[in-house]
Amino acid sequence: MKGVILAGGKATRLRPLTFVTNKHLLPVYSKPMIFYPLEAMAKAGVKDVLIVTSSEHCGDFMNLLRSGQTFGLRLSYEIQEEAGGLAQALSLARGFAEDKDKILMILGDNIFRHNLKKAVSDFQRQKKGAKIFFKEMENCAQYGVPVFGGNGKLLKIEEKPKRPKSKYAQTGVYMYDDRVFDLIKKVKPSSRGEIEITDLNNLYIREGTMSYEIMGGWWIDAGTSYDELLRANNLVAELVKKGEL
Repeated sequence: MKGVILAGGKATRLRPLTFVTNKHLLPVYSKPMIFYPLEAMAKAGVKDVLIVTSSEHCGDFMNLLRSGQTFGLRLSYEIQEEAGGLAQALSLARGFAEDKDKILMILGDNIFRHNLKKAVSDFQRQKKGAKIFFKEMENCAQYGVPVFGGNGKLLKIEEKPKRPKSKYAQTGVYMYDDRVFDLIKKVKPSSRGEIEITDLNNLYIREGTMSYEIMGGWWIDAGTSYDELLRANNLVAELVKKGEL
């Protein structure tokens, strides 16, 4: 199983912090933000990881992370020429995955305590399909929100619904089988002109091959706003000082 970390975008909501640097290189207490998903990959047992980022900042990532040896990883890099949605960014990993490997994808601004090692092992045994992760949130309406049927069956994911049908948010952690690159081609661009990850996930759900897991511990989408970035810094600082992180 191979790993993909998406670390592109312009992060306009975090300007002026991101005028001259990529948001995933901003500090979260004592480490650059990108360190946290890399450490999650290493803990999950994934060894080969591709970082997808923009041409402006690819050199910064390479200078900082180099080969990935510090994390016990083998890093590769891919440039996303222009923003086209998360699923479009994932499509750039086709050559890296060699059309045969399953993929663990993490968004580069996601910081969480949930250990993915068991989930990776479970997904390796899943014959086909995908696996996504949800987290109970008070403000879930700003994310993709799952709709459940009887016995917890996942029916669909609604993107930023005005009236959420559950209290859970779709996090930036995903697992896909080797068919994902062909399925991405079937996703039509949204009104924003992007290939949306939620539309890709709904293809798997309609196919009946999507599994899911509720994350334990805390989860922060640190790159969405000043407040979330501050909350990430404060929470990580507190845990480090307690020796819990």
